Amino acid sequence: MDLIQTILPSLLDGLKMTLKLFFIIGISSIPLGFLIAVIRVYGPKWLGFLIQIYVFIMRGTPLLLQLMFVFFGLPLIGITLDRFSAAILAYMINYAAYYAEIFRGGITAVPKGQFEAISVLGIGKVRGFFKIIIPQVTKIVLPSVGNEVIALVKDTSLVYVIGLGELLRAGQIAANTYASLVPFLAVGIVYLSVTAVITVLLNKLESKGNF
Repeated sequence: MDLIQTILPSLLDGLKMTLKLFFIIGISSIPLGFLIAVIRVYGPKWLGFLIQIYVFIMRGTPLLLQLMFVFFGLPLIGITLDRFSAAILAYMINYAAYYAEIFRGGITAVPKGQFEAISVLGIGKVRGFFKIIIPQVTKIVLPSVGNEVIALVKDTSLVYVIGLGELLRAGQIAANTYASLVPFLAVGIVYLSVTAVITVLLNKLESKGNF
């Protein structure tokens, strides 16, 4: 108990960084992923092909490698980012690729008759897309998006490789300092608590079904 009280401030500082990364990456990558999906589905074929290559690379290489490339590799071509900005950029382009595929699947899952109905009713393509198509896509993709959101909480631990002091790194330092597994157990409980809250919120959102 005394050890927990001793390491609690450092764990809370690490948790702040974890949550900060989580919210910024989530807020930026989900809309970006949706935009990429729309461009891939409705844009020119050559642009869709480039997006396919981008998605293939992001999904086919480890996030840790991408993080290291952004922080350690970009300076070699004259682009230098601080640790936090590098982490945001790497995670954003990685998760946007996953979200793009999820949203693309959701868009293509909407029956073609819905698009035809928009034209027949004279609603207008843009207005019809936002008022009719997007609510259906949201309902279809929400479970998959929720899984990625929860995965993001855990994936933020990878920023240790560029020296950011997030939750797991704080626990690792404490474990090494006090030669104890208690910090790791505390970190596990914190992660479970955060993911539990997010899971409850996502379940409530799904149960409403008002899209």
